[in-house]
Amino acid sequence: MRRVKGALLPLLVGVVAAGGQAPFDIAALMLIGLLAAFVLAQRAARPREAAVTGFALGFGYFAVTLHWIVSPFLVDAARHGWMAPFAVVLMAAGGALFWSLAFWMARRLSAQLWVLVPCWAGVELVRAYIFTGFPWAAPAQAMVDVRAGQSLAWIGPHGLNLALMAAACALVVVWRRHWFLRALVLVPVMLAVIAPVTAVPAPLSGTVLRLVQPNAPQHEKWDPDKVGEFYIRQLTFTAAAAGPALGAPDAVIWPETAIPWNLLYAETILQEISAAANGVPVVLGVQRTEGLRHFNTLIALGPTGQVVQSYDKHHLVPFGEYVPFGDVMARFGIVGLAPQNGAGFSAGPGAALMDLGPLGRALPLICYEAVFAHDVNAAPARPDFIIHATNDAWFGTHAGPQQHLAQARMRAIEQGLPVARAANTGISAMIDPSGRITHSLGLGLAGFVDTALPLARPPTLYSLTGDVPVAALLAALLALAALRERALRRTPPE
Repeated sequence: MRRVKGALLPLLVGVVAAGGQAPFDIAALMLIGLLAAFVLAQRAARPREAAVTGFALGFGYFAVTLHWIVSPFLVDAARHGWMAPFAVVLMAAGGALFWSLAFWMARRLSAQLWVLVPCWAGVELVRAYIFTGFPWAAPAQAMVDVRAGQSLAWIGPHGLNLALMAAACALVVVWRRHWFLRALVLVPVMLAVIAPVTAVPAPLSGTVLRLVQPNAPQHEKWDPDKVGEFYIRQLTFTAAAAGPALGAPDAVIWPETAIPWNLLYAETILQEISAAANGVPVVLGVQRTEGLRHFNTLIALGPTGQVVQSYDKHHLVPFGEYVPFGDVMARFGIVGLAPQNGAGFSAGPGAALMDLGPLGRALPLICYEAVFAHDVNAAPARPDFIIHATNDAWFGTHAGPQQHLAQARMRAIEQGLPVARAANTGISAMIDPSGRITHSLGLGLAGFVDTALPLARPPTLYSLTGDVPVAALLAALLALAALRERALRRTPPE
């Protein structure tokens, strides 16, 4: 009972920290949660106590931020609804295990509180990469609306995680010292997490994009009685007259899997789409096959409906789009799970650019791929803008789509690039290189947005360096902690 009671407070702290994420978006709550977490870590006398504290903290945090994970299981509630609560518990526990490891390792390495900073930031970096990665709901994600978030352009998401944790640790360490030291640390940190991003408009290019949002609920998206309605809806939006302010669009963007027909059999459909767009390029999501392999693809259409560019999604959702190690298991006779045998989707070759002629080169991201900062950095060359085509109907109608949008905004800041985002059920938006939304269409609405494409900024420091400097710094700090502790243990007591 003592252990249970001891876990309740960090559980509550995790819930408070989750208030920094969408849909709450109170960045100061994230800082308060981090502060309380370091206070709790300071009180954990042994590694086991620290591990329990970290797990309870993480479980409360991830249970709130990832509660939307029930949505895919409720699309067909009669068949899959029973799995929803297990999904939340398992996802929360999975994230909590990483945090538990960080707290345990920090106390195992040293009694010094600062050691938790590189341990915690380090496991967050590992969480972004290991087992294909899942960096959703990182502390840095809570900063997109405030000044602290602009540092993503310099240090990226893991550098910002490190900075937030270091600031929280510093506040805890100096709190009982002179008031001047408290103010010296507290004032700039609070300003960074409270002050909003400046509202100076980003310079605009001469390109106008039309973002189409059909609003096809997931449980109806593939319904034979509904697919024609959603298709006609997108054609109508594409052919709609332009407003006088911007003029006719230079390109039209439809969301992920915007049409239900396989690319092999969609020639007439693609011609209709180009005709509705009056010959301007249309970028849309579609499924295609090669033999037994299936691909989640984004294509660009020429003036007569011909496919002039295509991109296959390469960072797939484990268990959602494929079964991990399915191809490996096929070598041992278990062929039913292998993408090469038609089970799920196959991954494309990797990040690639779409050359859209006078519009410039775009980096396509399909749905889940916008979550990974390092995937965007893997582009073969610097694009002029990013296209994010997604079907957020899977994520529900509240927190999930809003958190996904926040991550697209992070990618804009990190790269100094505008992001044109077309989402099936919303939120479709134009995002400028500072991560600000210039135009958008909200959740659960059918329609389109005509918006000018902002100009890209010069390459950011993070776009040039990626995660290597932060990873090296974290490794150096952990090595320093280990060497210091080793030296202290060898020093004989006086």
